[in-house]
Amino acid sequence: MAKKVDNKYDSSEIQVLEGLEPVRKRPGMYIGSTDERGLHHLIVEIVDNSVDEALAGFCDTIIVEITKEGAVSVTDNGRGIPIDIHPTEKVSAVQVVLTKLHAGGKFGGGGYKVSGGLHGVGLSVVNALSEWLEVEVYKNGKIYRQKYNRGVPMRALAEVGKTDRTGTKVTFFPDDEIFETIEFSYDMIRTRLREVAYLNKGVKIVLKDERKGKEKEETFCYEGGILDFVEYLNRSKETMFENAIYFEEKYKDSTVEIAMQYNDSYNEIIYSYANNINTEEGGTHLVGFKNALTKIINDYAHKANLIKDEEKLTGDDVREGLTAIVSVKLTDPQFEGQTKTKLGNSEMRGIVERALTEGFGTYLEENPKEGKELVLKSITAQRARDAARNARELTRRKGVLESTTLPGKLADCTDKEAAHCEIYIVEGDSAGGTAKQGRDRRFQAILPLRGKILNVEKARLGKVLENAEIKNMITAFGCGVGEEFDESKLRYDKIICMTDADVDGSHIRILLLTFFFRYMRPLIEKGHVYIAQPPLYKVTKNKKDTYCYSDPELNDTLDSLGRKGCDVQRYKGLGEMNAEQLWNTTMNPEFRTLVQVTMDDAFEADEIFTVLMGEMPEMRRQFIEENAKLVKELDI
Repeated sequence: MAKKVDNKYDSSEIQVLEGLEPVRKRPGMYIGSTDERGLHHLIVEIVDNSVDEALAGFCDTIIVEITKEGAVSVTDNGRGIPIDIHPTEKVSAVQVVLTKLHAGGKFGGGGYKVSGGLHGVGLSVVNALSEWLEVEVYKNGKIYRQKYNRGVPMRALAEVGKTDRTGTKVTFFPDDEIFETIEFSYDMIRTRLREVAYLNKGVKIVLKDERKGKEKEETFCYEGGILDFVEYLNRSKETMFENAIYFEEKYKDSTVEIAMQYNDSYNEIIYSYANNINTEEGGTHLVGFKNALTKIINDYAHKANLIKDEEKLTGDDVREGLTAIVSVKLTDPQFEGQTKTKLGNSEMRGIVERALTEGFGTYLEENPKEGKELVLKSITAQRARDAARNARELTRRKGVLESTTLPGKLADCTDKEAAHCEIYIVEGDSAGGTAKQGRDRRFQAILPLRGKILNVEKARLGKVLENAEIKNMITAFGCGVGEEFDESKLRYDKIICMTDADVDGSHIRILLLTFFFRYMRPLIEKGHVYIAQPPLYKVTKNKKDTYCYSDPELNDTLDSLGRKGCDVQRYKGLGEMNAEQLWNTTMNPEFRTLVQVTMDDAFEADEIFTVLMGEMPEMRRQFIEENAKLVKELDI
């Protein structure tokens, strides 16, 4: 007989979460994750509130500051959060928006016509996930202040001074009980704020870092808006037309802005936004843009007798080399989830199609020379794509994409469960030999690369598949490439780029990331790609070794140990380490430092470089100065 168990289940088992408890219990539902990306999403939530003030016409300056203590403050010169007592909640409106989920001025009425905020949870979520938060409101000639501890108000909103300004300042310190890391990245914040400035022409955004040793300040303000954004993205590329194309259309309460420009590369860069929110997964506005672009160029090609009636260019053909920004603003946006990655408003598809047809269609009619050049480029792309398809079929027949025979240089691991396994991509046979000796062969595989792989930014797929090092990676990973990519067949959960801590190593990492981004993008999107951080120096004193990963860390170590009697070794490459040193510093999961590569909101060569270089701006500057020709070749 089956054993009886206590299966009592009554109303006492039903738990009711009050106030901000749901956020602290399930933070991922509100900010996506509790890793570095989720941490920085807190800043996005507050900045978006200030941007909404700018969209409403009440704010033109936003200041974001990382304080000396590692907190973040966001200040704007908008109207300021209302400070009067809420009619039903019986506390200040400030306390309502900071402690009540789904409370805000964006559900209707006259608060905001256009806003990125939709659910009224942004500010309260930041409050719930902060160890402490302080809000200051400048309104009616007075300063009001209130402080919170993990979402709980310490006291009521109080008047603390006088002022002649208006606006809101929110300062918060993230809760280390919630987040995996509470250290903010200046570069990640910088990328988002620069993007916001492009999307809101004329709005000034200031970013300050007051942390010791990292002090810096930048201001972003672009009068050209997304037109400047496109030109920035194409700044190091050879463009087809002298100027980018820009047009703006208004339909009832909705506005569509589109800026676009073609360049000589083989890849497309299209960023779509809805009320300043980067819709990373696209949505109806992006579908409308792509459909209209394909139809416009096909209609023009047929009308100009550049292709036969039965011929048709595909979307991939007409978008090759395109850089475009599609920004829509609407009164009632429908997003998927609080993190807003996909727009769902069905009417925006037709509105964007109409805007592009009127704007770009007119441009082609008025500029026949450019129109013909664009169609010929698309025809060339179509022929090259057909050739690439044939090359892919030939490669498959040769067994590269689906081969069960692993590369000869691959030192595989014994565990066959992908979730347990990781592969190190190393630079050269010397480092490969050391890594093979130092690894844990149960779950760590080693694949040495011979020299630098092909720069895929300058090549189509057919040529990419001919590169021996790329073929070795494709075979080792087991998940295919391009249109045949299948994540379920991936043989390793972590793909770790472990190259030398020098300029050549940085170059190789750039090339690897570019390949992953273009042809195995889900590897980055799903968090499978990492960068190992080998030490730059070994400091020996009294027969004891200390490893340092940066110049500031070296100086701090020398100061703490006493410089006299210290022997400093600068590692020029991984091959200079013995197996035990490499394991202890770079490969042992208990001690190593891995940097996970993420899909940056504006993921381009310059941003890839920023991700790779991390806290080494001096090395980046030196790299650019010493490799001017290479920098131009790589478009970085």
